[in-house]
Amino acid sequence: MPDAALRAENDQCLEAFDHQIAARKLQDVLSHRLPSFYRCAFRLLGNAADAEDAVQEGLLAAYKHINQFRGQSQISTWLTTIVQIHFPLDEEFGEEQPRFLWEGLADKRPSPEEEFRNSELTARLQKCTALLSPTLRRTFQLRVMDGLSIFETARILGVPHGTVKAQLARARAEIARHMRPVLAPSRRRPQRRHK
Repeated sequence: MPDAALRAENDQCLEAFDHQIAARKLQDVLSHRLPSFYRCAFRLLGNAADAEDAVQEGLLAAYKHINQFRGQSQISTWLTTIVQIHFPLDEEFGEEQPRFLWEGLADKRPSPEEEFRNSELTARLQKCTALLSPTLRRTFQLRVMDGLSIFETARILGVPHGTVKAQLARARAEIARHMRPVLAPSRRRPQRRHK
């Protein structure tokens, strides 16, 4: 039994020593990384007070749980994870325009599938536009593709704005007729094989 007691005492000494080393590492990291924690929090939260609170809460939690640091990663990585956990995803922040943190994290760009579909539709629209008569194509190009107003298009073409509206209606109808097969789901029935 004396060996077991000695081993337990050694384990306690090593644990206390490891705790002291971790605390020193924590202090070293904080002296270098505190501004970057704050900048990260400020970038995500957009408010100095909220950023300070999040960093402070995260660092306090890290200090309370320093004994859980296992050394499997750098202490700065461990701290960053803890600080980020303390960003309130479901609480509004910001004084001028309150918002939730998760709103800023969402990727507003189209998904790869949406990008592909949009590029396919754009290519098809260009092909359908090429099938229009020169007059309708020019009107459609100026108004829809270039984004000019009815009046600007009429001025460039030298026609009354009512004529531009009529030409646009005809152009859109023709394009819709050509695009319909692309936009509609396939309605073909599988062919039966007769023996």
